[in-house]
Amino acid sequence: MRIKGFKQIIINKKTMPYLLLLPAFLFIGAFMLYPIGNTVVMSMQHNVMIDPGGVRFVGVENFKTLLLHDEVFHLALKNSLVWVLGNVFFQSTLGMALALILNQNMKCRGFIRAITFSPWAVSGVIVSLMWSFMYSESVGVFNDIMLKLGIIDSRISWFSTGSRAMLAMIIATTWRGIPFFAINFLSSLQTISEDMYESARVDGAGALKRFFYITMPMMKDTVVLTLLLRTIWTLNIVDIIYSTTAGGPANTTLTVPVYIMNTFMGSLDYGYTSAMAVIMAVIMIVFALAFIKITKYGKESLY
Repeated sequence: MRIKGFKQIIINKKTMPYLLLLPAFLFIGAFMLYPIGNTVVMSMQHNVMIDPGGVRFVGVENFKTLLLHDEVFHLALKNSLVWVLGNVFFQSTLGMALALILNQNMKCRGFIRAITFSPWAVSGVIVSLMWSFMYSESVGVFNDIMLKLGIIDSRISWFSTGSRAMLAMIIATTWRGIPFFAINFLSSLQTISEDMYESARVDGAGALKRFFYITMPMMKDTVVLTLLLRTIWTLNIVDIIYSTTAGGPANTTLTVPVYIMNTFMGSLDYGYTSAMAVIMAVIMIVFALAFIKITKYGKESLY
């Protein structure tokens, strides 16, 4: 009887949800919280693998060096901003256009959707290799097409200048990222009742008014969430940039994640690179909180 009473005390309606979530919490703690905490600790250390002096606590020295003296880090932050804004703008705009098209009744709609969404399944390394060949100065398809159309007089070296290299990589990642927005926007579009559009048509609302006063308000939460997720993922992209330019030429395509990777591989400095990772995490957390607050995610529509 005592055992039964003890079980009733431990396992009741209030404690049961926490007991069911306990394995997930333990998993997150082991594989996420501990590495995050360890990174924060290392960011306040002089921790260089090849330094015989060993590990020692230096406080905020790594952060001061990064924020006050590391000009390459400042450049990487600016490049990261351009990289994220360019990618998210083009991917979301074209993804919305594609979702609106795929939401229409058409022949072989399922097959067309499958083909349209296929770039999202391609890995970043393969994307970088494929687009590098297409951008090739000697055998690239882009130079060949533009020469035949008379757009250019001689072949272009796409990765010879920073602005051109950044644009080339944004185009490549846009091609890969459009399906992510299209999938999510299309699923949200299909939840909107056709009766709302029909009523708007009867009232004389045109296509633009129906889009801004019906479609966008009904899709607001989906748009906000996909923009937030894609912004964070794009900021953390390493494979495409590293495989294509490795941050060149002259650091003009160097983003913070690529700079972290280059710095660690060159110096094996756990402390300094951990400080960069912590700054990146803080930037993303602040951005996410501000973005959710400004867009009023989960609340009434902005429109």
